[in-house]
Amino acid sequence: MKNNGLYLFNYKILVLLLFTQNFTQAQNRQLAPTPPMGFMTWNYFADDITESDVRSIADAMIENGLVSLGYDHIFIDDGWQGGRDKRNNIIPDPEKFPSGIKALADYLHSKGMKLGIYSDAAQLTCGGYTASYGFEEQDAKTFADWGVDYLKYDYCGAPADQSTAIKRYKRMGKALQNSGRDIVFAVCEWGQREPWKWANNVGGHLWRTTYDIRDKWSANAPPGTDLHKEGIGYGILDILNINAELDEYAGPGNWNDPDMLIVGLNGKKGPSGDLGGTGCSMVEYQSQMSLWCLMAAPLMISNDIRNMDDDTRKILMNKDIIAIDQDPLGIQAKRIINNDNLQVFLKSLENNEYAIGILNTTKSNLSGQIKLLEIGLRGKFNFYNVWSKEEHKNQNVIKYDLESHETLVLRLTKRN
Repeated sequence: MKNNGLYLFNYKILVLLLFTQNFTQAQNRQLAPTPPMGFMTWNYFADDITESDVRSIADAMIENGLVSLGYDHIFIDDGWQGGRDKRNNIIPDPEKFPSGIKALADYLHSKGMKLGIYSDAAQLTCGGYTASYGFEEQDAKTFADWGVDYLKYDYCGAPADQSTAIKRYKRMGKALQNSGRDIVFAVCEWGQREPWKWANNVGGHLWRTTYDIRDKWSANAPPGTDLHKEGIGYGILDILNINAELDEYAGPGNWNDPDMLIVGLNGKKGPSGDLGGTGCSMVEYQSQMSLWCLMAAPLMISNDIRNMDDDTRKILMNKDIIAIDQDPLGIQAKRIINNDNLQVFLKSLENNEYAIGILNTTKSNLSGQIKLLEIGLRGKFNFYNVWSKEEHKNQNVIKYDLESHETLVLRLTKRN
């Protein structure tokens, strides 16, 4: 009887754990069914962000049509904090945000937009501002009272081991779930503790997979170089080569986050310009947009959208590539081919369609062809080029002619 009782007890615990995990994952899918989209303040404003900046960005996003395309968040990064009041409630900087965060959230909500905010799992943030360690429940309740919709939770100043990170993120994840408001939780420990294996179980909806991206194509470092240790900034290709290996962990409510879009920064001084971030070509910026969308990545614009040139606008506002990112299946593309010249990605879409991306990683133009059978597709398909808008019917071979660092993206529909 004692053994039977112990078995029943252990069985109940197992059922409870499975229920808790399934409930958390179901909640994640509900809050972030597709990758979040919007404007992140860090690369352009750094910690100099103000209330008037946020309002002007929001107005511009509405006027130029970004919000109608799905870019409906403004994510306020580090630098908004003004310490704590006498009751230890976290407060915004009164000079930068004289109306308070709630008034700003109300303003965005009135425009059909959402507000994201930033904190850190230590005493101080990366920029040395007030953070949330030890005040998780209080801060989560404050964020909820303000009407915040999203929290980016950084990891500067925290211990390096994985177990501590899991505990600290779990504490904030639980606090957000108990805050009385649905708040998307972005885990930002830069991928060093493999968050793709645990972040969704502590309440995370997305997790950074790498260190910060810089405004450049590649670090151009020898294979095996520890870029962070050597103080070399990560470029688009460096980030891609890490994130592309993690496709099995992505899905509705659980997104791999390869960091912000650098499209249109054009070598701007500031965070993205550090560590060799001197800018990219428009071909390279278009490739980042293509590759991030194929990988079902969050799309976080970081250039000055109030003053976009036509080339930048065409990249960020291409409805066809955005549709691939926001496809309801939420499948991250699998990298099928990865050699010295090419990377080829295959992404399943709803209605039995596919997206294929072909990246030329060389410094020269590259031409060739790929049979669909080589990447696991049988039969003939109609091809639609999401950038050139060209269509080709009844094809079973993809022919490509790519500039250096260009990515061809085709949407494939099965021939009737």
